[in-house]
Amino acid sequence: MKTSTKSTSDFIRNWVIAGAALCVGGFYASHAQAQPCAFDQAVVSGDFGTVRFAVEVADDAGERAQGLMHREQMPRFSGMLFVYERPGRAAFWMKNTLIPLDMLFVDERGVVTRIHENAVPLDLTAIEGGDAVFAVLEINGGLAAQLGLQAGDTLRHPAFGPDAAAPCDP
Repeated sequence: MKTSTKSTSDFIRNWVIAGAALCVGGFYASHAQAQPCAFDQAVVSGDFGTVRFAVEVADDAGERAQGLMHREQMPRFSGMLFVYERPGRAAFWMKNTLIPLDMLFVDERGVVTRIHENAVPLDLTAIEGGDAVFAVLEINGGLAAQLGLQAGDTLRHPAFGPDAAAPCDP
């Protein structure tokens, strides 16, 4: 069987391009996974892709009680990560909170179990997160929908430990 030089060279060129794309894609994928976790950052991943938030961590009763109260603004990709000692029932309210917030309720493996969108500033109505909440990520109201965040996404942060759905690198 005789093939033309053009079709052979096109075939080889396409294979080289495809191989290069796999190598580059593999490099970026492994590079992204190899990044260590940082205490002041929370990374959410899901079908939408990946987004990194600069976070303040509230991991004791006093910090959790204060939360984001009395703040008039928060940078777009910032938030507060509330971390509990063990999973349990969690409910939030917006007392003295001046900005609308989205709340991502997360289990002990770092899986988002529920999202409450656009919590109303100053509202005292309890926002229930569920019975097995280990952490809550509060971000600017409306951002979860804009980014396509949903239940089932994973949150990567050192607080979730080695058994996390998206564990930190050692």
